[in-house]
Amino acid sequence: MGRRARERRRPLRREGGGGGGGGGEQAVRENRDGLGRTGSNRAARDGGGVFQGWSGGYPEIVKENALFERYYREQAVVPAAEWDAFMAALREPLPATLRITGYKSHAREIRQCLKERFFAELRGLRVDGQEVEMPQPLSWYPEELAWHTNLSRKILRKSPQLEKFHQFLVSETECGNISRQEAVSMIPPLLLNVNPHHKILDMCAAPGSKTAQLIEMLHADMNDPFPEGFVIANDVDNKRCYLLVHQAKRLNSPCIMVVNHDASSIPNLQIDVDGKKEVLFYDRILCDVPCSGDGTMRKNIDVWKKWTTQNSLQLHGLQLRIATRGVEQLAEGGRMVYSTCSLNPIENEAVIAALLEKSQGALELADVSSELPGLKRMPGITKWKVMLKDGQWFEEWKDVPLNRQTQIRPTMFPVKDEEKLKAMNLERCLRILPHHQNTGGFFVAVLIKKSPMPWNKRQPKVHQKLPQRTEDAEVTTMNADDGSEDTAEEPTLAENEESKKMQESQNSDTEQSKKGGVCGPPPSKKMKMFGFKEDPFVFLPEDDPLFEPIQKFYALDPSFPKMNLLTRTQEGKKRQLYMVSKELRNVLLNNSEKMKVINTGIKVWSRNSDGEQFGCAFRLAQEGIYTLYPFIHARIINVCLEDVKILLTQENPFLSKFSSETQKKVKDMAMGSIVLKYDPDPEKPDELQCPIVLCGWQGKTSLRAFVPKNERLHYLRMMGVEVFKAKRKEEESEGKTEEEGQYGAAQTEEGMDVEDKEHDLVTKMEAEIGEESSHSPVEGSAMEVENKIEDLGKFSKNNNNHVSQESKDSDTNDVKD
Repeated sequence: MGRRARERRRPLRREGGGGGGGGGEQAVRENRDGLGRTGSNRAARDGGGVFQGWSGGYPEIVKENALFERYYREQAVVPAAEWDAFMAALREPLPATLRITGYKSHAREIRQCLKERFFAELRGLRVDGQEVEMPQPLSWYPEELAWHTNLSRKILRKSPQLEKFHQFLVSETECGNISRQEAVSMIPPLLLNVNPHHKILDMCAAPGSKTAQLIEMLHADMNDPFPEGFVIANDVDNKRCYLLVHQAKRLNSPCIMVVNHDASSIPNLQIDVDGKKEVLFYDRILCDVPCSGDGTMRKNIDVWKKWTTQNSLQLHGLQLRIATRGVEQLAEGGRMVYSTCSLNPIENEAVIAALLEKSQGALELADVSSELPGLKRMPGITKWKVMLKDGQWFEEWKDVPLNRQTQIRPTMFPVKDEEKLKAMNLERCLRILPHHQNTGGFFVAVLIKKSPMPWNKRQPKVHQKLPQRTEDAEVTTMNADDGSEDTAEEPTLAENEESKKMQESQNSDTEQSKKGGVCGPPPSKKMKMFGFKEDPFVFLPEDDPLFEPIQKFYALDPSFPKMNLLTRTQEGKKRQLYMVSKELRNVLLNNSEKMKVINTGIKVWSRNSDGEQFGCAFRLAQEGIYTLYPFIHARIINVCLEDVKILLTQENPFLSKFSSETQKKVKDMAMGSIVLKYDPDPEKPDELQCPIVLCGWQGKTSLRAFVPKNERLHYLRMMGVEVFKAKRKEEESEGKTEEEGQYGAAQTEEGMDVEDKEHDLVTKMEAEIGEESSHSPVEGSAMEVENKIEDLGKFSKNNNNHVSQESKDSDTNDVKD
């Protein structure tokens, strides 16, 4: 039992012994304060869930805060006639919401499965005396891909009547087909208007629900495995970056990169364009900043006790710096969405007004009133006041006494010049109030960049020709006061002479690594980094002998972008091959010394210790099969629906169990890794109408699929197979024989690779944050099982660093959805 769990149990024991009363309340209060912001933040980040409060003998948290009510009444954020409805909504639990992954070819099938099977079973159901309302689609979300229900997470987990539905949600979430995300959290990505060719930066991305939406939008055209655009997802917290990786990897995209930087000083990146280096400007930026989180009161009830105006005063400067850094990196004509889960104008309109004022016309607020029809919203306000935590109000900066001017800054006040204020169009911001559509509270502003920022007027668009110099990272310096960039002054002759030798040695090192296609972590002198030491990203050289047998074995198309293949090791055997898009390869090769990359690319091939005897040492990985499939012209077997069911329900079925057509196709094919493809028959509308591509292995007398457990369950559900009972039987049959247990353990070990080093950490974090997920063994090869445990022992030492270290939470104020 952990320390926090023991502390939580102590007051319960005292209360059970007859103490009760004030002593118990005091103990609970001390325990909550001991958790600090971290405890409340975890609840607030839990997308779509409901924080149920303390269980057992703990007293209910009273949902009252006089200062909160006084503050928001005075600010007139909520119309006076709606105040009672607003407060009543805040005291109600938040509905659970889920979003169906839109870009997947199976989205339509999942939606149909939800509506016709699971939702239909909820009709008339009563749980704990409460009638379960039928889930309803969010009226403003496209194509009925987002739904909400009055079921809380606690009821979903505990109720036996909902066990089947809960299992479905957990399994589909793990596969990436469903995301459990709060309704208002879905708004910012929709307002970005993302197209597949856009270069996107998500500045404060963890835990990743909005990032997942952005990836879906990039892959709107499922026929294009490599869209031109990409998403760079950043977070300041190293540990939360691994949760972000876990979220993003469910979508199996080669166009996502996770990096670890302070968003307020995220470095300028460069890309190679026709032999010249240009600064990378983003077409779309999501700036979902850390905030006080008072819009999350319905699921994070701790906010009721802890809310003060001090939180917003402390965060305003950071929010403005992050937003300023965002617009600096935005391309002309690009769009940036600024959002918070707070209702406070100090964190919202004040930040936008300060940003617009310092931009001197370079930015404008976009009018999005016609976008997302059906979404009820309130316009931004133009007048507000500043309050200290003791209740003292200030209407203008000149009224603030000197001893308070470190807490209160001029940018927190509204603009007094009426013409300037009118030109800002602050009413184009939108605020979501909880009582309008039974949601959380939220604020969104959409900014368009019309010209370079005033302090970047001399910013060069094209830099010197290759080779890249490491000193490029120091071309600009941050102004600590306002977050702006000033052009660095020319160095003196003495400085030039003194640093020339150092630069030459740095350049030679950089050139060597670029020639080898190695993108390692930044040098320690350049940047102080925390967290785990990452393995390098090593691109396969064009003449690498490793690729030729792969190309021949799978008859890869000549258009296959082999230069985009990479590994995570410079020495020894390459165990896994990953793939990124051409654009991300460009970013990696030109910026490895200035950014800390946590993860990128999808696994497309895994080394098979027995594969060499069949002509290829690498088998296909299910994770990247939909990306690879368009380029593969050999070793493809088209199977019927019954064959797919056999492959997904039996571990290693004999060939005799398959259809005669499949047996004929397999007969003349050499042993080894294969592609199993199901194409729907339009003349049989009752059957599954979406294509399925599976990785498999053909043995001498058997045929099997290498598919993760939850993905197997997903396909079976889509085919109408009842997997709930099958799963229970499977659980009952576990451990029947010692041999079967050893086989299952070996299979689990086999599926683990160097890329799964964050898995244990993610599992631990999800337990803390309240995420529910079903971790299951990934695909494994029956032929590799016997040797895999021994092989893993040789390189497990390299992975231990990734799960043995703890990094300190660097921003305790980060409250996000």
